[in-house]
Amino acid sequence: MSTTRFLTGITPSGTPHLGNYAGMMRPAILASRAPNVENFYFLADYHALIKCQDPDRVQRSTIEIAASWLAAGLDPEHVTFYRQSDIPEIPELTWFLTCVTGKGLLNRAHAYKASVDKNHAAGVDPDDGVTAGLFMYPVLMGADILVFNAQKVPVGRDQVQHLEMARDMASSFNHIYGGDYFTLPEAVVEESVATLPGLDGRKMSKSYNNTIPLFAPREQLRKLINSITTDSRAPGEPKEVEGSALFQIYQAFASEEETAALRQQYAEGIAWGDAKQVLFERIDREIAPMRERYEYLISHPQELEDILQAGAAKARKLATPLLRELRSAVGLRNLASTATQKSAKAAKSALPQFKQYRETDGLFYFKLVAGDGRLLLQSQGFTAPKDAGQSIARLQREGAAALSDLQDRLRPVDGVAEAQVLSALQQLREAAEQ
Repeated sequence: MSTTRFLTGITPSGTPHLGNYAGMMRPAILASRAPNVENFYFLADYHALIKCQDPDRVQRSTIEIAASWLAAGLDPEHVTFYRQSDIPEIPELTWFLTCVTGKGLLNRAHAYKASVDKNHAAGVDPDDGVTAGLFMYPVLMGADILVFNAQKVPVGRDQVQHLEMARDMASSFNHIYGGDYFTLPEAVVEESVATLPGLDGRKMSKSYNNTIPLFAPREQLRKLINSITTDSRAPGEPKEVEGSALFQIYQAFASEEETAALRQQYAEGIAWGDAKQVLFERIDREIAPMRERYEYLISHPQELEDILQAGAAKARKLATPLLRELRSAVGLRNLASTATQKSAKAAKSALPQFKQYRETDGLFYFKLVAGDGRLLLQSQGFTAPKDAGQSIARLQREGAAALSDLQDRLRPVDGVAEAQVLSALQQLREAAEQ
C-alpha cells in the first residue's frame, strides 16, 4: 500500500506554551502515528532569522522546541525529525526556485503586502524595514516542501497562499525543464485548531505576554494558573462556563466526563480557588511525565544534537539524489558528461511522454506527446492534480480500456487516430518493463 508524505515546519521563535501544545503539537504527534503516512517534522531555523537577529535566542528556542516535541511524544525513529539548516540542499533548491519564480508572484504574498501597507499608512517608504528574507520567505518555504516532494502540508488558512505559490514554483520548474521533477503539494487546512485563552482571557500568545509555558516547573505552573483572570462571583454562587478562560483550558485537557463534572461544579458554585486547583491537578497529571523528559533533554543538549543529526542524515538520503537530478536538469553538469547527457536525452525524447500542467483557469491538464513532439492526446481540465495523475496512470496501465472509459475527460486531436495513441501507450509500457 502506498504511503502519503506529510511535512510540518516549526519555527523556533520562543518558548512553547500550553496553547501550542493543545492546538498543534498534541494533534500532530497523534497524527504521526497513523499507518501509511510518512512524516517530516523540521525546525525552521532559517525562517527564524527573518524576524530574530538575536543568535542566543534562536539557539535557545531551537533547544526548547526540539526538547518539547520529543518530550511530548514525537518518535524520531518513526518520523524524520531534522533541523532545516542541516540540509544544504534546501538553500540550493531555494536558488533554483528563485530563478523560475516571478517577482509579481512574490509581490502578492500576504506578509510582504502587510508590511508595505503598514508603511504606506505610516507615510514612509513602502519597503522600509522590509528585508529580502521577508520578501523571499515563500520561496524558502517552497523549497522546504519540494525538496522532499511532500504531498500534504498541514497549514492554517493564512498559509494556504504559500502552498499555492509552492505549486506554481513546482509547475514552472517542471514546465521549463521538461520533466516531472516535483509533485504538486496540497494544503491540509486545519480548520478546528484549538485556541486556548491566556491568563487574561485573550488568546494565549507571546505577543500578549499571557502564556503558560508548557514545561514550567510545577510550582510556577500552580502560580500561573492561580493568576488566571476570573469574575467576582463568590463561593456558592453559580458560575458561567461560557467565557471562562479557566474552564476552556480545562476542557482542552480533560475527558468528556471530567469536563461534565466541572461544568456541574460551576453550576453548584465552586469557589474559584478550588476550580483553579482542579485545573492545576489535571494539567500537571498530563504534563509531569513529559516535564521530566524535557528537563533531561534540556540538560543534555548533545543528545538533542545527535537526534537532529540522525534526522538530517535520513532526510538527505532523499534530498541529495533529487538535487543531483535538478543540477543536471538546469545544466550544472560535469563537463565530461556532455556526450552521455545528449545521448540519454535523445533516447528519452524518442519515447512518447505524458506532461501534466496547470492552466490559468486553475484547472489541471495532461497531454500525451509523441517522441517527435506531435500532440497525440489532450485532456479536459481536472479540479485536483491527483485526478489527472490517476487518469494518466490508468491510461499507461490499461491502454484501450482506459481510453474508452475516459472519453468524456479527453479532447479529440485532429488527424490523430486511436491506433496511434494506443501504439504510444504500448511503447511507454514496454519501456517501463525494461
